[in-house]
Amino acid sequence: MRISVSSDMAEPVALDLVGELRARGHEVLLHGALLEGDDPRWATCSQAAAREVVDRVADQAVVCCWTGTGAAIAANKVPGVRAALCTDAYTASGARRWNDANVLALSLRLTSRALLKEILDAWFTTEASEDPEDRENVARVGGHAGGGAGS
Repeated sequence: MRISVSSDMAEPVALDLVGELRARGHEVLLHGALLEGDDPRWATCSQAAAREVVDRVADQAVVCCWTGTGAAIAANKVPGVRAALCTDAYTASGARRWNDANVLALSLRLTSRALLKEILDAWFTTEASEDPEDRENVARVGGHAGGGAGS
């Protein structure tokens, strides 16, 4: 899977994220402070990563900033993106299942290495629900009911 990753700071958890995704066999596209010379501002790099999902350059994205809130807000400004700020595995699983989230937002402050692995496990092993009510809700917020990474 191709994953677009952004962070406004090259904090240890952001570097661990890149390493963990690569160790899981994903191709990682870097943005912000993770790519030398790129714009590290959270609004800019988060939107760039999210845009790659909508443009189908990436299958999904992970966006990071100190709280994760700004990265999630910026990513959600890209039409077709459903970014979810996840601080635990249950939230990550629910965001994928019920919201068909295609962008994971993480807090550089709150996410430990162990928690990062739990969140990624939940995110990448959970499929979007096919329940008609769940699909209708996703469609209502701007994704189409067909699901998928670029919905």
